[in-house]
Amino acid sequence: MARIAVIGAGMGAMAAAARLAVAGHRVTVYERAATHGGGVGRMTRDGFAFDTGPGLLHLPAVYRDLFVKTGKESLEQSLGLVQVDPASAHVFADGTFVALPNASRAGVVQALDEAVGAGAGERWSELVNRARAVWDATRRPLLEEPLLADPEYLEALGHDPYPGLRKRGLFRRSTPPVLAAVAERELKDPRLAALLESHALAYGLDPRTAPASAAVLPYMEQTFGSWYVRGGMRGLADAVYERCRKRRVEFVFGAEVVAVAEKDGRAAGVELADGRVDEADTVVAGVSPGVLRRIAPAACGPAVRPGPPVPPGRCTVFLALRGARAAGAAHRTVVHAPDRGAELAGIFGEGAPHYRPTVTVLRPDDPDVRPDEGHEAVTLAATVAPHGRVDWADEATAAGFAERMLDAAEGLLPGLRDRLLWHEVRTPADTERATGAEGGGVPAPVLAGGGGAFLRTANATPLSGLYLAGGFAHPGGGLAHAGMSGTMAAGLIVSGADWRGSQ
Repeated sequence: MARIAVIGAGMGAMAAAARLAVAGHRVTVYERAATHGGGVGRMTRDGFAFDTGPGLLHLPAVYRDLFVKTGKESLEQSLGLVQVDPASAHVFADGTFVALPNASRAGVVQALDEAVGAGAGERWSELVNRARAVWDATRRPLLEEPLLADPEYLEALGHDPYPGLRKRGLFRRSTPPVLAAVAERELKDPRLAALLESHALAYGLDPRTAPASAAVLPYMEQTFGSWYVRGGMRGLADAVYERCRKRRVEFVFGAEVVAVAEKDGRAAGVELADGRVDEADTVVAGVSPGVLRRIAPAACGPAVRPGPPVPPGRCTVFLALRGARAAGAAHRTVVHAPDRGAELAGIFGEGAPHYRPTVTVLRPDDPDVRPDEGHEAVTLAATVAPHGRVDWADEATAAGFAERMLDAAEGLLPGLRDRLLWHEVRTPADTERATGAEGGGVPAPVLAGGGGAFLRTANATPLSGLYLAGGFAHPGGGLAHAGMSGTMAAGLIVSGADWRGSQ
Protein backbone atom coordinates (compact mmCIF):
# COMPACT_ATOMS: atom_id res chain seq x y z
CA MET A 1 0.00 0.00 0.00
CA ALA A 2 1.53 3.28 -1.14
CA ARG A 3 1.00 6.69 0.45
CA ILE A 4 -0.42 9.07 -2.14
CA ALA A 5 -0.82 12.83 -1.70
CA VAL A 6 -3.37 14.56 -3.95
CA ILE A 7 -3.13 18.34 -4.34
CA GLY A 8 -6.56 19.89 -4.81
CA ALA A 9 -10.08 18.57 -4.41
CA GLY A 10 -11.32 19.36 -7.92
CA MET A 11 -13.23 16.83 -9.98
CA GLY A 12 -10.24 15.28 -11.72
CA ALA A 13 -8.22 15.05 -8.52
CA MET A 14 -11.11 13.44 -6.61
CA ALA A 15 -11.72 10.99 -9.46
CA ALA A 16 -8.08 9.92 -9.23
CA ALA A 17 -8.26 9.72 -5.42
CA ALA A 18 -11.28 7.40 -5.45
CA ARG A 19 -9.72 5.03 -7.98
CA LEU A 20 -6.40 4.96 -6.14
CA ALA A 21 -8.09 4.23 -2.82
CA VAL A 22 -9.97 1.29 -4.36
CA ALA A 23 -6.63 -0.01 -5.64
CA GLY A 24 -5.49 -0.27 -2.03
CA HIS A 25 -3.50 2.92 -1.58
CA ARG A 26 -3.67 5.32 1.36
CA VAL A 27 -4.78 8.63 -0.15
CA THR A 28 -4.80 12.10 1.40
CA VAL A 29 -6.22 15.12 -0.44
CA TYR A 30 -4.87 18.60 0.41
CA GLU A 31 -7.19 21.47 -0.57
CA ARG A 32 -6.41 25.16 -0.04
CA ALA A 33 -10.11 26.08 0.06
CA ALA A 34 -12.64 25.15 2.72
CA THR A 35 -14.57 22.71 0.53
CA HIS A 36 -14.31 20.23 -2.34
CA GLY A 37 -15.31 20.51 -6.00
CA GLY A 38 -12.92 23.14 -7.36
CA GLY A 39 -14.83 25.14 -9.97
CA VAL A 40 -18.01 23.09 -9.39
CA GLY A 41 -19.36 25.30 -6.64
CA ARG A 42 -22.70 26.40 -5.26
CA MET A 43 -24.10 29.75 -4.12
CA THR A 44 -27.20 29.91 -1.92
CA ARG A 45 -29.21 32.86 -0.66
CA ASP A 46 -32.80 33.32 0.54
CA GLY A 47 -33.86 29.85 -0.54
CA PHE A 48 -32.32 30.19 -4.03
CA ALA A 49 -29.42 27.98 -5.16
CA PHE A 50 -27.09 28.42 -8.14
CA ASP A 51 -24.22 26.49 -9.67
CA THR A 52 -21.05 28.59 -9.87
CA GLY A 53 -19.49 26.23 -12.40
CA PRO A 54 -20.80 24.02 -15.23
CA GLY A 55 -24.57 23.92 -15.62
CA LEU A 56 -24.82 20.63 -17.53
CA LEU A 57 -22.99 17.33 -17.92
CA HIS A 58 -22.09 15.75 -21.25
CA LEU A 59 -20.66 12.22 -21.59
CA PRO A 60 -22.11 10.99 -18.27
CA ALA A 61 -20.55 7.58 -19.02
CA VAL A 62 -17.30 8.93 -17.54
CA TYR A 63 -18.85 9.24 -14.08
CA ARG A 64 -20.94 6.11 -14.48
CA ASP A 65 -17.68 4.23 -14.97
CA LEU A 66 -16.13 5.94 -11.94
CA PHE A 67 -18.99 4.87 -9.70
CA VAL A 68 -19.07 1.32 -11.07
CA LYS A 69 -15.33 0.92 -10.49
CA THR A 70 -15.29 2.42 -6.98
CA GLY A 71 -18.36 1.04 -5.18
CA LYS A 72 -21.70 -0.74 -5.18
CA GLU A 73 -23.98 2.27 -5.72
CA SER A 74 -24.25 3.43 -9.34
CA LEU A 75 -24.15 7.07 -10.40
CA GLU A 76 -27.95 7.13 -10.74
CA GLN A 77 -28.31 5.63 -7.25
CA SER A 78 -26.07 8.36 -5.86
CA LEU A 79 -27.79 11.42 -7.35
CA GLY A 80 -30.76 12.50 -9.44
CA LEU A 81 -29.44 12.55 -13.01
CA VAL A 82 -31.98 13.71 -15.59
CA GLN A 83 -31.72 14.22 -19.34
CA VAL A 84 -32.51 17.75 -20.50
CA ASP A 85 -34.98 18.12 -23.36
CA PRO A 86 -34.74 20.23 -25.44
CA ALA A 87 -30.97 20.02 -25.21
CA SER A 88 -30.77 23.73 -25.95
CA ALA A 89 -32.65 26.60 -27.51
CA HIS A 90 -31.07 29.41 -29.52
CA VAL A 91 -32.06 33.00 -30.16
CA PHE A 92 -30.00 34.28 -33.11
CA ALA A 93 -29.05 37.89 -33.78
CA ASP A 94 -31.92 38.36 -36.27
CA GLY A 95 -34.47 37.08 -33.73
CA THR A 96 -34.81 33.55 -35.15
CA PHE A 97 -35.64 31.06 -32.38
CA VAL A 98 -35.04 27.32 -32.48
CA ALA A 99 -35.25 24.59 -29.85
CA LEU A 100 -33.08 21.53 -30.50
CA PRO A 101 -34.26 18.20 -29.07
CA ASN A 102 -31.88 16.08 -27.01
CA ALA A 103 -30.02 13.25 -28.78
CA SER A 104 -32.35 13.19 -31.80
CA ARG A 105 -30.78 13.65 -35.24
CA ALA A 106 -34.13 13.65 -37.02
CA GLY A 107 -35.59 16.07 -34.49
CA VAL A 108 -32.70 18.49 -34.92
CA VAL A 109 -32.99 18.36 -38.72
CA GLN A 110 -36.71 19.13 -38.54
CA ALA A 111 -36.27 21.95 -36.00
CA LEU A 112 -33.57 23.67 -38.07
CA ASP A 113 -35.53 23.30 -41.32
CA GLU A 114 -38.57 24.91 -39.71
CA ALA A 115 -36.65 27.75 -38.06
CA VAL A 116 -33.87 28.53 -40.54
CA GLY A 117 -35.22 27.22 -43.83
CA ALA A 118 -35.46 24.09 -45.95
CA GLY A 119 -32.12 22.29 -46.22
CA ALA A 120 -30.63 23.90 -43.12
CA GLY A 121 -31.14 20.81 -41.01
CA GLU A 122 -29.50 18.52 -43.56
CA ARG A 123 -26.46 20.82 -43.90
CA TRP A 124 -26.06 20.78 -40.12
CA SER A 125 -26.55 17.03 -39.98
CA GLU A 126 -23.94 16.45 -42.69
CA LEU A 127 -21.42 18.53 -40.76
CA VAL A 128 -22.12 16.62 -37.55
CA ASN A 129 -21.72 13.36 -39.47
CA ARG A 130 -18.31 14.51 -40.68
CA ALA A 131 -17.46 15.38 -37.09
CA ARG A 132 -18.04 11.75 -36.25
CA ALA A 133 -14.84 10.98 -38.15
CA VAL A 134 -13.03 13.25 -35.68
CA TRP A 135 -14.60 11.35 -32.78
CA ASP A 136 -13.63 7.99 -34.25
CA ALA A 137 -10.06 9.14 -34.91
CA THR A 138 -9.43 10.87 -31.59
CA ARG A 139 -11.64 9.15 -29.00
CA ARG A 140 -9.00 6.66 -27.92
CA PRO A 141 -5.75 8.69 -28.18
CA LEU A 142 -7.28 11.87 -26.74
CA LEU A 143 -9.96 10.71 -24.31
CA GLU A 144 -9.01 7.22 -23.17
CA GLU A 145 -5.20 7.09 -23.25
CA PRO A 146 -2.54 9.18 -21.50
CA LEU A 147 -0.59 11.60 -23.68
CA LEU A 148 2.74 10.17 -24.82
CA ALA A 149 5.98 12.11 -25.17
CA ASP A 150 6.82 10.39 -28.47
CA PRO A 151 7.48 13.08 -31.16
CA GLU A 152 5.82 11.10 -33.98
CA TYR A 153 2.75 10.50 -31.82
CA LEU A 154 2.47 14.19 -30.96
CA GLU A 155 2.99 15.17 -34.57
CA ALA A 156 0.12 12.90 -35.59
CA LEU A 157 -2.16 14.56 -33.04
CA GLY A 158 -1.15 17.91 -34.48
CA HIS A 159 -2.89 17.02 -37.75
CA ASP A 160 -6.60 17.84 -38.00
CA PRO A 161 -8.72 14.74 -38.76
CA TYR A 162 -11.81 16.70 -39.78
CA PRO A 163 -12.78 15.55 -43.30
CA GLY A 164 -13.63 18.95 -44.69
CA LEU A 165 -15.16 19.44 -48.11
CA ARG A 166 -12.51 20.13 -50.72
CA LYS A 167 -12.77 23.11 -53.00
CA ARG A 168 -12.57 22.48 -56.71
CA GLY A 169 -9.77 23.82 -58.85
CA LEU A 170 -6.01 24.07 -58.87
CA PHE A 171 -5.79 25.98 -55.60
CA ARG A 172 -8.24 23.84 -53.60
CA ARG A 173 -7.56 23.64 -49.89
CA SER A 174 -5.40 20.63 -49.06
CA THR A 175 -5.69 20.84 -45.27
CA PRO A 176 -8.75 21.30 -43.05
CA PRO A 177 -9.50 24.94 -42.20
CA VAL A 178 -10.25 26.55 -38.88
CA LEU A 179 -13.75 26.16 -37.42
CA ALA A 180 -14.99 29.56 -38.63
CA ALA A 181 -14.07 28.67 -42.22
CA VAL A 182 -15.92 25.35 -41.88
CA ALA A 183 -18.98 27.23 -40.64
CA GLU A 184 -18.94 29.68 -43.53
CA ARG A 185 -18.20 27.16 -46.28
CA GLU A 186 -20.31 24.20 -45.24
CA LEU A 187 -23.29 25.68 -43.39
CA LYS A 188 -23.96 28.67 -45.71
CA ASP A 189 -26.14 30.53 -43.22
CA PRO A 190 -24.99 32.96 -40.51
CA ARG A 191 -27.39 31.42 -38.01
CA LEU A 192 -26.04 27.92 -38.51
CA ALA A 193 -22.52 29.35 -38.35
CA ALA A 194 -23.37 31.00 -35.05
CA LEU A 195 -24.76 27.69 -33.78
CA LEU A 196 -21.51 25.86 -34.60
CA GLU A 197 -19.26 28.60 -33.26
CA SER A 198 -21.24 28.87 -30.02
CA HIS A 199 -20.14 25.35 -29.03
CA ALA A 200 -16.50 26.40 -29.31
CA LEU A 201 -17.08 29.75 -27.61
CA ALA A 202 -18.78 28.06 -24.65
CA TYR A 203 -15.46 26.29 -23.96
CA GLY A 204 -13.41 29.45 -24.41
CA LEU A 205 -12.21 28.60 -27.92
CA ASP A 206 -11.87 31.23 -30.63
CA PRO A 207 -13.62 29.86 -33.75
CA ARG A 208 -11.27 31.91 -35.93
CA THR A 209 -8.26 29.94 -34.68
CA ALA A 210 -9.70 26.68 -33.31
CA PRO A 211 -9.10 23.72 -35.63
CA ALA A 212 -11.96 22.27 -37.64
CA SER A 213 -11.82 19.28 -35.28
CA ALA A 214 -13.71 21.46 -32.78
CA ALA A 215 -16.81 20.33 -34.69
CA VAL A 216 -16.57 17.25 -32.47
CA LEU A 217 -18.01 19.34 -29.60
CA PRO A 218 -21.56 19.58 -31.02
CA TYR A 219 -21.22 15.97 -32.20
CA MET A 220 -20.62 14.78 -28.63
CA GLU A 221 -23.48 16.85 -27.26
CA GLN A 222 -25.94 15.80 -29.95
CA THR A 223 -24.93 12.13 -29.77
CA PHE A 224 -24.62 11.55 -26.03
CA GLY A 225 -27.09 14.13 -24.75
CA SER A 226 -27.12 16.82 -22.08
CA TRP A 227 -27.73 15.94 -18.44
CA TYR A 228 -28.57 17.83 -15.26
CA VAL A 229 -28.27 16.82 -11.61
CA ARG A 230 -31.41 17.47 -9.59
CA GLY A 231 -30.60 20.18 -7.04
CA GLY A 232 -27.79 21.52 -9.21
CA MET A 233 -24.53 20.27 -10.70
CA ARG A 234 -22.82 20.76 -7.35
CA GLY A 235 -24.54 17.48 -6.48
CA LEU A 236 -22.10 15.66 -8.76
CA ALA A 237 -19.14 17.08 -6.85
CA ASP A 238 -20.83 16.10 -3.57
CA ALA A 239 -21.42 12.54 -4.82
CA VAL A 240 -17.79 12.10 -5.92
CA TYR A 241 -16.60 13.51 -2.59
CA GLU A 242 -18.82 11.09 -0.66
CA ARG A 243 -17.57 8.20 -2.79
CA CYS A 244 -14.00 9.20 -1.87
CA ARG A 245 -14.94 9.33 1.82
CA LYS A 246 -16.50 5.85 1.63
CA ARG A 247 -13.26 4.60 0.14
CA ARG A 248 -11.45 6.12 3.16
CA VAL A 249 -9.79 8.97 1.32
CA GLU A 250 -8.71 11.59 3.86
CA PHE A 251 -9.39 15.27 3.10
CA VAL A 252 -7.46 18.14 4.66
CA PHE A 253 -9.12 21.49 3.91
CA GLY A 254 -7.51 24.89 4.38
CA ALA A 255 -4.19 23.22 3.52
CA GLU A 256 -2.28 25.10 0.84
CA VAL A 257 0.55 23.17 -0.78
CA VAL A 258 3.50 25.47 -1.47
CA ALA A 259 5.92 22.88 -2.84
CA VAL A 260 6.18 19.27 -3.92
CA ALA A 261 8.87 17.69 -1.76
CA GLU A 262 11.59 15.85 -3.66
CA LYS A 263 14.04 13.12 -2.69
CA ASP A 264 16.53 11.36 -4.93
CA GLY A 265 15.07 12.99 -8.02
CA ARG A 266 11.42 12.03 -7.45
CA ALA A 267 8.35 13.42 -5.73
CA ALA A 268 8.35 12.50 -2.06
CA GLY A 269 5.46 14.40 -0.51
CA VAL A 270 4.05 17.89 -0.09
CA GLU A 271 5.18 20.96 1.81
CA LEU A 272 2.32 23.01 3.30
CA ALA A 273 2.06 26.73 3.92
CA ASP A 274 2.39 26.17 7.68
CA GLY A 275 5.84 24.61 7.11
CA ARG A 276 4.79 20.99 7.62
CA VAL A 277 6.05 18.39 5.17
CA ASP A 278 3.88 15.30 4.69
CA GLU A 279 5.74 12.43 3.08
CA ALA A 280 4.23 10.38 0.25
CA ASP A 281 5.37 7.79 -2.24
CA THR A 282 3.47 9.45 -5.10
CA VAL A 283 1.87 12.85 -5.65
CA VAL A 284 -1.10 13.76 -7.89
CA ALA A 285 -1.56 17.47 -8.59
CA GLY A 286 -4.84 18.94 -9.79
CA VAL A 287 -3.51 22.48 -10.34
CA SER A 288 -3.17 25.12 -13.05
CA PRO A 289 0.07 25.54 -15.05
CA GLY A 290 1.11 28.61 -13.06
CA VAL A 291 0.69 26.82 -9.74
CA LEU A 292 2.56 23.80 -11.09
CA ARG A 293 5.50 25.97 -12.13
CA ARG A 294 5.57 27.45 -8.64
CA ILE A 295 5.30 24.27 -6.55
CA ALA A 296 7.14 21.81 -8.81
CA PRO A 297 9.47 23.54 -11.29
CA ALA A 298 11.23 20.22 -11.96
CA ALA A 299 7.98 18.92 -13.43
CA CYS A 300 7.80 21.63 -16.08
CA GLY A 301 10.04 20.10 -18.71
CA PRO A 302 9.42 19.96 -22.47
CA ALA A 303 6.74 17.28 -22.06
CA VAL A 304 4.56 19.72 -20.13
CA ARG A 305 2.31 21.65 -22.48
CA PRO A 306 0.99 24.81 -20.79
CA GLY A 307 -1.58 25.57 -23.51
CA PRO A 308 -2.69 29.19 -23.83
CA PRO A 309 -1.03 31.38 -21.16
CA VAL A 310 -4.38 32.19 -19.56
CA PRO A 311 -7.59 30.90 -21.19
CA PRO A 312 -10.80 32.95 -21.17
CA GLY A 313 -12.97 32.89 -18.08
CA ARG A 314 -16.67 33.17 -17.29
CA CYS A 315 -18.85 36.02 -16.13
CA THR A 316 -21.93 34.70 -14.36
CA VAL A 317 -25.00 36.54 -13.09
CA PHE A 318 -27.35 34.83 -10.62
CA LEU A 319 -30.94 36.08 -10.76
CA ALA A 320 -33.51 35.65 -8.00
CA LEU A 321 -36.85 36.25 -9.70
CA ARG A 322 -40.39 36.60 -8.41
CA GLY A 323 -42.97 34.76 -10.45
CA ALA A 324 -43.15 31.15 -11.57
CA ARG A 325 -40.98 29.63 -14.29
CA ALA A 326 -42.80 29.75 -17.63
CA ALA A 327 -44.30 26.42 -18.65
CA GLY A 328 -42.28 24.78 -21.40
CA ALA A 329 -39.25 27.02 -20.97
CA ALA A 330 -36.00 25.44 -22.14
CA HIS A 331 -33.46 24.54 -19.48
CA ARG A 332 -30.70 26.18 -21.56
CA THR A 333 -31.09 28.95 -24.11
CA VAL A 334 -28.21 30.62 -25.94
CA VAL A 335 -28.88 34.26 -26.84
CA HIS A 336 -26.35 35.06 -29.56
CA ALA A 337 -24.43 38.34 -29.71
CA PRO A 338 -25.51 40.89 -32.33
CA ASP A 339 -21.90 41.75 -33.24
CA ARG A 340 -19.68 38.68 -33.56
CA GLY A 341 -16.54 40.68 -34.36
CA ALA A 342 -16.84 42.94 -31.33
CA GLU A 343 -17.42 39.98 -29.03
CA LEU A 344 -14.46 37.97 -30.32
CA ALA A 345 -12.22 41.03 -30.12
CA GLY A 346 -13.35 41.60 -26.54
CA ILE A 347 -12.62 38.03 -25.50
CA PHE A 348 -9.53 37.12 -27.52
CA GLY A 349 -8.11 40.44 -28.76
CA GLU A 350 -7.56 43.86 -27.32
CA GLY A 351 -11.16 45.03 -27.38
CA ALA A 352 -12.79 46.45 -24.26
CA PRO A 353 -15.70 44.61 -22.57
CA HIS A 354 -18.30 47.06 -23.83
CA TYR A 355 -20.02 44.73 -26.31
CA ARG A 356 -23.24 42.77 -25.79
CA PRO A 357 -22.10 39.17 -25.32
CA THR A 358 -23.47 35.78 -26.24
CA VAL A 359 -25.35 34.77 -23.09
CA THR A 360 -26.35 31.30 -21.98
CA VAL A 361 -29.55 31.41 -19.93
CA LEU A 362 -30.06 28.47 -17.57
CA ARG A 363 -33.61 27.98 -16.22
CA PRO A 364 -33.74 24.60 -14.46
CA ASP A 365 -37.19 23.17 -13.78
CA ASP A 366 -36.07 22.13 -10.31
CA PRO A 367 -37.92 22.86 -7.07
CA ASP A 368 -34.70 22.31 -5.12
CA VAL A 369 -33.11 25.54 -6.44
CA ARG A 370 -35.93 27.98 -5.61
CA PRO A 371 -37.78 28.81 -2.39
CA ASP A 372 -41.23 27.91 -3.81
CA GLU A 373 -43.25 27.66 -7.01
CA GLY A 374 -43.79 31.42 -6.99
CA HIS A 375 -40.13 32.14 -7.70
CA GLU A 376 -37.47 31.20 -10.25
CA ALA A 377 -33.67 30.84 -10.07
CA VAL A 378 -31.98 31.81 -13.34
CA THR A 379 -28.28 31.85 -14.22
CA LEU A 380 -26.74 33.94 -17.00
CA ALA A 381 -23.25 33.00 -18.21
CA ALA A 382 -20.89 34.44 -20.81
CA THR A 383 -17.35 33.62 -21.92
CA VAL A 384 -15.10 36.62 -21.31
CA ALA A 385 -11.47 37.68 -21.30
CA PRO A 386 -9.54 36.52 -18.22
CA HIS A 387 -8.86 38.71 -15.23
CA GLY A 388 -5.70 40.65 -15.90
CA ARG A 389 -6.35 41.63 -19.48
CA VAL A 390 -9.64 43.02 -18.18
CA ASP A 391 -9.74 44.28 -14.60
CA TRP A 392 -12.73 42.27 -13.43
CA ALA A 393 -12.08 43.37 -9.86
CA ASP A 394 -13.24 46.85 -10.90
CA GLU A 395 -16.85 47.12 -9.73
CA ALA A 396 -17.92 49.45 -12.54
CA THR A 397 -16.55 47.11 -15.20
CA ALA A 398 -18.26 44.08 -13.69
CA ALA A 399 -21.56 45.91 -13.13
CA GLY A 400 -21.61 47.35 -16.65
CA PHE A 401 -20.99 43.97 -18.23
CA ALA A 402 -23.68 42.37 -16.06
CA GLU A 403 -26.16 45.00 -17.28
CA ARG A 404 -25.41 44.07 -20.89
CA MET A 405 -25.99 40.42 -19.99
CA LEU A 406 -29.35 41.38 -18.50
CA ASP A 407 -30.17 43.32 -21.68
CA ALA A 408 -29.45 40.19 -23.72
CA ALA A 409 -31.70 38.06 -21.53
CA GLU A 410 -34.65 40.48 -21.47
CA GLY A 411 -36.03 39.31 -24.80
CA LEU A 412 -36.18 35.77 -23.45
CA LEU A 413 -37.45 36.74 -19.99
CA PRO A 414 -40.14 39.39 -20.50
CA GLY A 415 -40.43 41.80 -17.58
CA LEU A 416 -37.07 40.59 -16.25
CA ARG A 417 -36.20 43.72 -14.32
CA ASP A 418 -39.67 43.96 -12.81
CA ARG A 419 -39.35 40.35 -11.60
CA LEU A 420 -35.85 40.83 -10.23
CA LEU A 421 -35.56 40.53 -6.44
CA TRP A 422 -31.77 40.64 -6.48
CA HIS A 423 -28.79 39.51 -8.51
CA GLU A 424 -25.18 38.62 -7.83
CA VAL A 425 -22.26 38.78 -10.26
CA ARG A 426 -19.28 36.41 -10.39
CA THR A 427 -16.33 37.32 -12.63
CA PRO A 428 -12.99 35.70 -13.49
CA ALA A 429 -11.51 37.64 -10.57
CA ASP A 430 -13.82 35.70 -8.24
CA THR A 431 -12.91 32.43 -9.97
CA GLU A 432 -9.23 33.17 -9.47
CA ARG A 433 -9.77 33.77 -5.75
CA ALA A 434 -11.89 30.64 -5.34
CA THR A 435 -9.82 28.16 -7.37
CA GLY A 436 -6.34 29.63 -7.65
CA ALA A 437 -6.39 29.41 -11.47
CA GLU A 438 -4.52 32.36 -12.98
CA GLY A 439 -6.89 35.00 -14.30
CA GLY A 440 -9.86 32.82 -13.47
CA GLY A 441 -9.26 31.04 -16.77
CA VAL A 442 -11.35 27.98 -17.58
CA PRO A 443 -9.49 25.35 -19.66
CA ALA A 444 -10.99 23.93 -22.84
CA PRO A 445 -11.06 20.26 -23.84
CA VAL A 446 -8.13 18.99 -25.92
CA LEU A 447 -8.47 19.00 -29.70
CA ALA A 448 -6.47 17.39 -32.47
CA GLY A 449 -5.03 19.71 -35.09
CA GLY A 450 -3.50 23.14 -34.84
CA GLY A 451 -0.01 21.65 -34.80
CA GLY A 452 -0.62 20.34 -31.28
CA ALA A 453 -1.39 23.78 -29.81
CA PHE A 454 -4.70 22.52 -28.42
CA LEU A 455 -3.23 19.66 -26.41
CA ARG A 456 -2.71 19.88 -22.66
CA THR A 457 -0.08 18.91 -20.14
CA ALA A 458 0.66 15.17 -20.01
CA ASN A 459 -0.57 13.26 -16.94
CA ALA A 460 2.91 11.86 -16.24
CA THR A 461 5.44 14.64 -15.62
CA PRO A 462 9.23 14.77 -16.02
CA LEU A 463 9.48 14.58 -12.23
CA SER A 464 9.24 10.89 -11.34
CA GLY A 465 6.36 10.15 -8.98
CA LEU A 466 4.38 13.29 -9.84
CA TYR A 467 1.22 12.99 -11.94
CA LEU A 468 -1.37 15.54 -13.08
CA ALA A 469 -5.16 15.44 -13.12
CA GLY A 470 -7.89 18.01 -13.69
CA GLY A 471 -8.92 20.40 -16.43
CA PHE A 472 -5.45 21.84 -17.01
CA ALA A 473 -4.01 18.38 -17.68
CA HIS A 474 -4.69 15.95 -20.52
CA PRO A 475 -7.44 15.65 -21.80
CA GLY A 476 -8.44 19.18 -20.81
CA GLY A 477 -11.38 21.04 -19.36
CA GLY A 478 -15.03 20.20 -18.86
CA LEU A 479 -16.63 17.90 -16.31
CA ALA A 480 -16.27 14.73 -18.37
CA HIS A 481 -12.72 15.47 -19.45
CA ALA A 482 -11.67 16.21 -15.87
CA GLY A 483 -13.03 12.81 -14.84
CA MET A 484 -11.07 11.20 -17.67
CA SER A 485 -7.87 12.86 -16.45
CA GLY A 486 -8.36 11.30 -13.03
CA THR A 487 -8.76 7.90 -14.67
CA MET A 488 -5.52 8.37 -16.58
CA ALA A 489 -3.48 9.54 -13.61
CA ALA A 490 -4.73 6.63 -11.49
CA GLY A 491 -4.14 4.13 -14.29
CA LEU A 492 -0.54 5.21 -14.73
CA ILE A 493 0.13 4.99 -10.99
CA VAL A 494 -1.52 1.60 -10.49
CA SER A 495 -0.42 -0.12 -13.71
CA GLY A 496 2.74 1.74 -14.69
CA ALA A 497 3.89 3.76 -17.68
CA ASP A 498 2.67 1.13 -20.14
CA TRP A 499 -0.98 1.62 -19.13
CA ARG A 500 -3.01 2.61 -22.21
CA GLY A 501 -6.51 3.02 -20.88
CA SER A 502 -9.41 0.76 -20.03
CA GLN A 503 -10.26 -1.80 -22.67
